[in-house]
Amino acid sequence: MGIPQPAFYMFKCEQTAPPGMPKPSCVTPETQDLFQHLAQKLMKEGIMGTVQPIRTSCMNRCSSGPVMLVEPGHVMYAHLNKEKIDRIVEEHIIGGNVVEEYVIDKEQWDEPITPANMKKQMGM
Repeated sequence: MGIPQPAFYMFKCEQTAPPGMPKPSCVTPETQDLFQHLAQKLMKEGIMGTVQPIRTSCMNRCSSGPVMLVEPGHVMYAHLNKEKIDRIVEEHIIGGNVVEEYVIDKEQWDEPITPANMKKQMGM
């Protein structure tokens, strides 16, 4: 029997921008320890082997940051803090229920579009 694949991947934006840049950063002095907090929470719950936290660069939802994408499901969580991360792990990852009040607004994260349909919309 092989090594089981993770049941969840949690992509946490770790993008920083120099002061004065037009886009806000998902990582600021106030939020720089959120990824470490996520990893520690997964270890404390004893589920690190089935949930893979991953540091990412910009996911282009800067105005809603700090953000984190949970797969499977394409669930984007916005405006994160430690308390929200704890609740996401407990209720979504362990409990199986998306924490709806933390999900990014529909205007920022609507349904996916296939590459083929995108090309059609662009007239290509």
